Amino acid sequence: MTHIEETLKERDTRYGAYVEQTRVAQNIKHAMSESINWRRLAPYQREALEMIAVKAARILSGDPNYFDFWHDIEGYA
Repeated sequence: MTHIEETLKERDTRYGAYVEQTRVAQNIKHAMSESINWRRLAPYQREALEMIAVKAARILSGDPNYFDFWHDIEGYA
């Protein structure tokens, strides 16, 4: 196994399979962008919510007990 294959295997365990994690993240982001207030948000507010969506997708697809996901959400919020 190559170094990159080892890294990807480790990340799949932590973050979930990339295709699944990104599908969940994109679904969350789409739902947010369809809300009535999305266009009223400042760019930094949208970006914070999108980053929270990525972390939530990782929680839902990967290791839900990985502290950094929760810690990152706290920081973006």
